[in-house]
Amino acid sequence: MKTNAELKAEAKALLQNRWKESILMCLIPTLLTILTVIATFIIIGALLYFFFIFFQDYMHSLESSSYVSTDNGGSSGSNAGGLISGLIAAFFTAGISWTFLDVYRGRIATIRPFKDLVRGFRSPYALGIVVIYLLSVLFTFLWSLLLIIPGIIKSYAYSQANYIFYETYENTGEVPRYLDTITASRQIMDGHKGQLFLLDLSFIGWHFLCWLTLGIGYIWLNPYIYATKSIFYANLPKE
Repeated sequence: MKTNAELKAEAKALLQNRWKESILMCLIPTLLTILTVIATFIIIGALLYFFFIFFQDYMHSLESSSYVSTDNGGSSGSNAGGLISGLIAAFFTAGISWTFLDVYRGRIATIRPFKDLVRGFRSPYALGIVVIYLLSVLFTFLWSLLLIIPGIIKSYAYSQANYIFYETYENTGEVPRYLDTITASRQIMDGHKGQLFLLDLSFIGWHFLCWLTLGIGYIWLNPYIYATKSIFYANLPKE
């Protein structure tokens, strides 16, 4: 298995002369990321503002004040929204990742930005992405009931399932069993989860810079990350 530095170097080489197409292919997920960053700053600013108002009122009066409490019933709606947004992201991520994988393997030479972006929405991939996503979320949640750490570990173990589903269908023409792809991902990630975790950590500095630019930096960072992770999968020992 190649080192993370070697994987990132190969990702840069893959993106060379393909930056324009790669950026366009990642445009929708990147815009969603930018909106998330901006929304986060707005929420943080609002919380700081309301905290300041609360603190100011508290200093002027020690009498109890009536504040509108947050309705906990909204948490279920928030969780459902997170599940749906995660599923939509999974469709886009699959199309982008599979395209970079095909470029790396030499199956294609040209990226078709918008056509490749929606590859995951086609049959039989769409159903596979949905089922694998839901199963992965379910299994990760169940492991998280023990502790947070086991849940994180299992999320890394299941992270290659979409690649396996795609390559199995492309190579055999047969739709693999969904549980089999998750099991296969867990098996090939045995001994490599730590490397993928460190690979994610290696991008922290770039994420910080992107946040300083209100997410604009993700225009370049997202293709770099997707390409690197596709190359990570391609170099995983499959036996």
